[in-house]
Amino acid sequence: MSQSIVSSRMALIKPSPSVAAKSMVDDMRAQGHDILDFTIGEPDLPTPAHIGQAANSAIARGETKYTNTLGTLALRKAISAKLKRSMKLDYATDEVVVGCGAKQVIFSALTASLEEGDEVIISAPHWVSYPDMVVLNGGKPVIVVCGPEAGFKLTAAALEAAITPRTRWLIVNSPNNPTGAVYTEGELQELCGVLERHPHVWLMSDEIYEPFVYDGGVARSPIALMPSLKQRSLLINGMSKAYAMTGWRVGYGAGPKDLVKAISTLFSQSSTCTSSVSQAAAVTALESDQGCVDEMVSIFEKRRDRLAELLNEIPGIECKPSAGAFYLYASVKGLLGKQTDTGEVIESDLDVVMFFLSKAGVAVLDGAAYGLSPYLRFSFATSMEVIEEGCERLKRAVSTLR
Repeated sequence: MSQSIVSSRMALIKPSPSVAAKSMVDDMRAQGHDILDFTIGEPDLPTPAHIGQAANSAIARGETKYTNTLGTLALRKAISAKLKRSMKLDYATDEVVVGCGAKQVIFSALTASLEEGDEVIISAPHWVSYPDMVVLNGGKPVIVVCGPEAGFKLTAAALEAAITPRTRWLIVNSPNNPTGAVYTEGELQELCGVLERHPHVWLMSDEIYEPFVYDGGVARSPIALMPSLKQRSLLINGMSKAYAMTGWRVGYGAGPKDLVKAISTLFSQSSTCTSSVSQAAAVTALESDQGCVDEMVSIFEKRRDRLAELLNEIPGIECKPSAGAFYLYASVKGLLGKQTDTGEVIESDLDVVMFFLSKAGVAVLDGAAYGLSPYLRFSFATSMEVIEEGCERLKRAVSTLR
């Protein structure tokens, strides 16, 4: 009998549920099933034409070689200017590192900083990848559940209670995936006040959904609110969400030089650098008129309103319009205990997911994947037509329950 070459540590982690869901939807569609997809956090709108044209021009100029592992100087200058313009934050070009998506920067920052057993505080609901990234790098995720009574947000008291001498990082994600919660300036200042009392704890501020704030709101960076934290903070952002550039794979981190250098060293031994063509396109995205971003935010806000309206018309489903990102985190508590027309009892949000997929041909993600049940995450980064038809299918499916 042959022995598997796969390392034992791989048993500690699982594939990303959102990526797995997309793969399942793709497979079902390939088999001829009519599936409406609310799972993937990816804008359905195309990358703006002027950004694609910048990539074509870069290819024509021969900008198709390796770049500095930190990223091209032109892009790091553009990122520094963007952070100064939008967040009033000053970062030199050697305090910025460009990766193959924000996910790579986050993973590499944890690799570069965690010792065995170090703790990372993560509030739930949370992005699916944070805990597994921590575990794979030898750390211990400390999950703090933040329910609807707290607006799905970490409070200063809950943070204070979670900190121990082994705490290495606090990860803050605002606007939040999966809930769309956006921390207010006051809430962030209270969290920063706790961190100021615990100088051994670093802050990772994941701001990838930064432009997507609705109802006239604005996303605040905790690093800007308390500049004294800047030397033990890492700001995470990227091009995927704001510019509909998910496949271009450009993310970035901004932080202290020694951490940025360590992340760059890891890149030098793994990916070498981010695609030179994608980096050239990213420069144009950041330096050109931002009207394309504003237009996308306006479109998504209308979709959010309509999706929330339609979901709340379905018995057993409740949600509030999210403040940001492009997700609704809907309670399905009212569906638990119901029986399907085939006699099966719905006992969990995962059961609801499978019922909606089989009965309605609608794919969503369960709250258990994000650390808090019984909820479903609906992405409204999809067309109004899909929103309308998907909710009508869900309404019909729920009407068959008893």
